[in-house]
Amino acid sequence: SKLLSRVLPGIAAAAVLITAYRSLPATRLPRTAPESGRKPAPQFSLIDGRGVPLRLSGLKGKVILLDFWETSCVPCRVQIPWLIRFQRVYGNRNFQVVGISIDEGWEQVQPFIKKTAINYPMALANDDIERAYSIEATPTTVLIDKSGRVAATHVGLIDQKQFEAEIQSVIAE
Repeated sequence: SKLLSRVLPGIAAAAVLITAYRSLPATRLPRTAPESGRKPAPQFSLIDGRGVPLRLSGLKGKVILLDFWETSCVPCRVQIPWLIRFQRVYGNRNFQVVGISIDEGWEQVQPFIKKTAINYPMALANDDIERAYSIEATPTTVLIDKSGRVAATHVGLIDQKQFEAEIQSVIAE
């Protein structure tokens, strides 16, 4: 009973803070890097799920969202429906999502692509691209501007509305 009377106020305070955080307006400012401070995105050349070469240089002039993910990653599975929607909504505005799976092979990835109806190109990562983009965890998303520079990088799941605000901001540049 004494322990409960000590712990309960802390739990209540934590609940209030979490509720307050979740009720913050969704119109937070985008966290993209200023255009003048952006570094060029590392070039890559991979083969997509249809056997077609997929190169960053082939997407020049588009805003690109690289999504490094894997089929066993729960936050990745949460985020993928957002990416499908972003591709559908912004694809006609020079925006392209590119999925890069760090799974070991297509036998794991292809059934997932079909099941989730992914509407953007997908490739398997290799050591070079993982090293070039410093991939240490999934999901890692990299937002690249129309000039091929890294505008934002996120490791882990981020707020969907924040994510979309960043995409809109970079498209509008």
